[in-house]
Amino acid sequence: MHAVVFNVTIADDSEESRNFLHEQIVPRVKEAPGFVSGNWVSLPNGKGTAMIVFESEDAARGALEQGPDPGPGVTIDSAEIGEVAASA
Repeated sequence: MHAVVFNVTIADDSEESRNFLHEQIVPRVKEAPGFVSGNWVSLPNGKGTAMIVFESEDAARGALEQGPDPGPGVTIDSAEIGEVAASA
């Protein structure tokens, strides 16, 4: 399995940005080929991280190449693909 890990800056932690996450991003990601699981985490100081796991590196790359739309008030700072070393 491989994961796409996003680090983001959340300029506007509003109801609009949270609704976009729940109504647009999550359903779209769940439909991506090879999707296994995803977690989106709000961190202090306007930061956030998402880790989206796929069955293969090709599936992870395909999802990343589709040009993710982070939604209103959110900027992608970095996006990397890595092999899942362990899960529980």
